[in-house]
Amino acid sequence: MILEIGILLTSYIGIRISEKYNHKKKSTSLKQIKPKALKKQSKEIVVNNVEKQHQHYLKFSGVSMGLGALRQFVHPVLAPIFYPNLVLLSFCFYLYTTLPYMRQVENTLIKQRKVDVDVFFFTADMITLAINQYFAAAFTTLLFHRGKYTVAKVKNESKNRLINVFNQHAQTSVWMLKDNVEIEVPLEKIKVNDIIVVQTGESVPVDGLIIEGMATIDQHALTGESQPVEKEVGTQVFASTFLVTGKIYVKVEKAGQDTTIAQIGHILIDSADFKSKIQLKGEQWANKATFPMLVLSGFLLPILGPTNTVVFMYSHIGNRIRVLAPLGTLSHISLASHKGILIKDGRVLEELSKVDTILFDKTGTLTHEEPDIRQIIVCNNYQEEEILTYAAAAECKLTHPIAKAILKKAKDAGITLPKIEDSEYQLGYGITVNLDDKLIRVGSVRFLSQEKIVFSETLKTAIEQSQNNGYSIVVVAVNHQAVGVIELQSSVRTEIKPIMAGLRQQGIKFMAIVSGDHQQPTQKLAEELDMDSYFYEVLPQHKAEIVEQLQKEGKSVCFIGDGINDTIAMKKANVSISLQGATSIATDTAEIVLMDGSLSQLCKLFEIAKRLEANLQKSFALTLAPGIFSLSSAFLLHLDIMTSLLSIMIFVTLGRRNAMLPLKEIKE
Repeated sequence: MILEIGILLTSYIGIRISEKYNHKKKSTSLKQIKPKALKKQSKEIVVNNVEKQHQHYLKFSGVSMGLGALRQFVHPVLAPIFYPNLVLLSFCFYLYTTLPYMRQVENTLIKQRKVDVDVFFFTADMITLAINQYFAAAFTTLLFHRGKYTVAKVKNESKNRLINVFNQHAQTSVWMLKDNVEIEVPLEKIKVNDIIVVQTGESVPVDGLIIEGMATIDQHALTGESQPVEKEVGTQVFASTFLVTGKIYVKVEKAGQDTTIAQIGHILIDSADFKSKIQLKGEQWANKATFPMLVLSGFLLPILGPTNTVVFMYSHIGNRIRVLAPLGTLSHISLASHKGILIKDGRVLEELSKVDTILFDKTGTLTHEEPDIRQIIVCNNYQEEEILTYAAAAECKLTHPIAKAILKKAKDAGITLPKIEDSEYQLGYGITVNLDDKLIRVGSVRFLSQEKIVFSETLKTAIEQSQNNGYSIVVVAVNHQAVGVIELQSSVRTEIKPIMAGLRQQGIKFMAIVSGDHQQPTQKLAEELDMDSYFYEVLPQHKAEIVEQLQKEGKSVCFIGDGINDTIAMKKANVSISLQGATSIATDTAEIVLMDGSLSQLCKLFEIAKRLEANLQKSFALTLAPGIFSLSSAFLLHLDIMTSLLSIMIFVTLGRRNAMLPLKEIKE
């Protein structure tokens, strides 16, 4: 009835005026809250409230449908007893469940000034309500909440993990040098040009320049490279990197929210907010047909009458596609999860089917983080076992990847490590220990050269050859003579080579390595894996530039990485993938995480993506079929609204079964 529609719209206007008044009072009271407290509260808000809200309205929509059915089909004998109360109850439930629907329509018409699927179906619902088709009106409201609930569920999984992602780097106080005295001060009080002191085992809290001291620094959290780097006076250090050995005095260049790692965090969160607003493909399909159908409906209303016009309007694919498309996506996400692949963004599988270019980070992705000992070179009649024993004894208390590789080799060789009498962790480059009345030094060529260690011509030649081949080396010296070299190389993951061939079969046209490592090891690995290209000594921001350049060339890019330095590039890429066990920020950022910590399921992932594309096309066909039937009903058969809805439900059921085929495969 027209009167009931007027009451509905009037009630909505009254509710909105009341909400705006209460919001104004609440905003005034919030001004008295300290900004820091307000910021803390905003971070603690769970971002999946929208999902829970639509789930709540979904339940009440079911009740509204039941009341609508009773109201429409109640027996005439019972009507005088129940009907007045039933009308009121049905109206209240319908109003309550339609409020978010009407808010969406208001936002679209007034703020966005456009006509979309929600405006179109709301118009159809009002016509349906005007001709006393209460069940049909409640049914379309349920479909609205069902579609919104499904979309919210898919999108929220990706965004939730970026909140407070840098908590693992939290540091509250630092040591500052003031008047030649080291004093402990809160981190937030550190300013540019202050001098701070960082020692072995501590994290660097700022970006700055070393003005005194030397250190070996693990930059894996920032660069993704496992090998610690040697830093001395005049070189830069970055927040959230870790001192393996040494002590340094750092002049602060950037602190707090200005540091490199904090800026990366801001970029990621902004990118996530942008991506969360992207509509799923199904909704985009539906919106293209909305305005023309609304205009045509206005012409048809006086010609065909309200019932046939509503049947025509319900032929629109909007409500169906925004249920079936996400359901198909979620089913394939479940199948991927069953295979050990975590997918956090519902649209990424659709994007993956278009990918023709893959960029790989090197260390930790194509190679294992911990290097392998390639060979031990000896001289002066020393044996390999002796050199390994000296190195392992010296490194036994260290935890960086090279130390772990040496200790693992010693354990595999069955070597029992002797107890060292004392040890001295030199500033930056190596370690000195006393063992069996011998002075053992283990470290870099630079460290041993500073210690005036003598190198034989044999070792000099071996070291030069190893460095030219891109291998890392650790030198062992006894007293004042270098007696051995341990040569280390990154070990390629065993599954990589077959995967490269499988990706070519999946239609990948361009593959390349993007690494912060030097040219020789990067080039050697690229040639070994038959890559199309490689990029070396690449800084974090430049990785993103490489992605953008390839996209400008018309390529659809997938970036696979495991370090913080990869995350901006991962956000720029069409699809981002990381491995379980990588740095937490990389796995939080990635849209896809390979849960077994390897690339073994990468080809399976691309196969699932192509299956989803075929599944969605079939769902789209099943979405169009009831629309064609409804159009025939409106213009030729002149069937009622319930018959049209019944045909829609049949095809939706078929579409649901198609979308859920992956779940059936899991059960089998």
